[in-house]
Amino acid sequence: MTIRHNYSLKNLNTFGIDIRAKNFVELHSPGEIRQLLRQETIDLNNTLILGAGSNILFTGDYDGIIIKPLFDTIRIEKSYPDSVIVSAEAGLEWDKLVEWAVNRELGGLENLSLIPGNVGAAPIQNIGAYGAEVSDCITGVQALSIENGEALTFSNEECKFGYRDSVFKHELKGKVLITRVEFRLKKAPYEYKLTYGGLDDRVKKKGEINLPGIRHSVIEIRNEKLPDYTRLGNAGSFFKNPIIDREDYMNLKNTYEDIPGWKTEDNRYKIPAAWLIEKDGWKGKKYGDAGVHNKHALVLVNHGKASGMEIMEMSDMIIRSVRDRFRIDLEREVNII
Repeated sequence: MTIRHNYSLKNLNTFGIDIRAKNFVELHSPGEIRQLLRQETIDLNNTLILGAGSNILFTGDYDGIIIKPLFDTIRIEKSYPDSVIVSAEAGLEWDKLVEWAVNRELGGLENLSLIPGNVGAAPIQNIGAYGAEVSDCITGVQALSIENGEALTFSNEECKFGYRDSVFKHELKGKVLITRVEFRLKKAPYEYKLTYGGLDDRVKKKGEINLPGIRHSVIEIRNEKLPDYTRLGNAGSFFKNPIIDREDYMNLKNTYEDIPGWKTEDNRYKIPAAWLIEKDGWKGKKYGDAGVHNKHALVLVNHGKASGMEIMEMSDMIIRSVRDRFRIDLEREVNII
C-alpha cells in the first residue's frame, strides 16, 4: 500500500484536470483495505474510488481520500458446456478483459470493446455500447466494506442495474471497494448483437461474422468518432441518451422528421443525446478552453487549460438549451466530483 498526500491527479483523469487529492492511496491487493482502516491519520468518511479516471470530472481539489486499486488478475472460475464463469480484479484495464475473452473465443463482451476505464468501474456505471450492457454478462460482484473491511458479495439482481446505473452509484456510493467482478461468457454458438449504430454493415464488410470481426469493427467505429483523450482531454459520452414517452416522441417527430429513436421494452423511446445537442447547434462550440467535439456532439473536451468548473458550466448551458428547444432534460453520464 502506498499513501501520498497533496497528490496531483492531472495524469489520472482523462479530462486532464489539474487538481489535487488531500490523500491518495494505491492498493496492491484487496486485503490492504484493512490496513488502511487501521491508519489513524486518515478519515475514510470522505472516500472516492478511482479507476482509470475515464468517467469523472473534477471541479476542484478533493479534500478527502482517493483510493486506487491496482490488482488486475483474470481467472476462469467454472466451465460449463455452453459457457464459462470468468472473474477479473478491479484494477484491470477493461479493454484487456475484452481482448482476453475474444482471443479465447468467449462471447458477450465484444460489443464493449475499447470502452475506457477499469473492470471495477464497469458494474458501477453499467457500461454499455452498440446494444449491449455489461449487466447482461455479470453474475456477481465482490467487494469490501470501507467502513469495517467486511467481505461482501452482490448478485446481479442485488446490483440493481439500470441504464448506466447501479446500486453502487446510490446507497453504496463511497461505502464499498469493488475488488472482483464475475462474468458468464458464452461458448459457440454465440448470440451476436449487431442491430445498433451501423455495426451490422461494418461487420459484414469484413466477411464472416465472428467475435474478432465484431471487436475490430467496434474499435474502428469508436476511433473514427471519439477523440483520443491523450491528445484532447475528454471522458467519452458526457450525457446519457434520454428516454421519453411515446406521445412526446411522436410530437417531436411531427416537428423534426429526422429525429432518430429506438423503441424500448416498455414502449418508450430512447433518443440519441448527440442528435439533440448537434441539432441545437452545439457541435464544435467552445466556452473558454472547454468545448463540444467537432465530430461527436456527445463528447465534451478540454482544449488544453479548461478547469473542471468551466466544463461543468458548459454542460449546464447545453442542458438548459436542449430543454428549452426540445423539452427534454439531459442527464450527465460523467460523475461530477
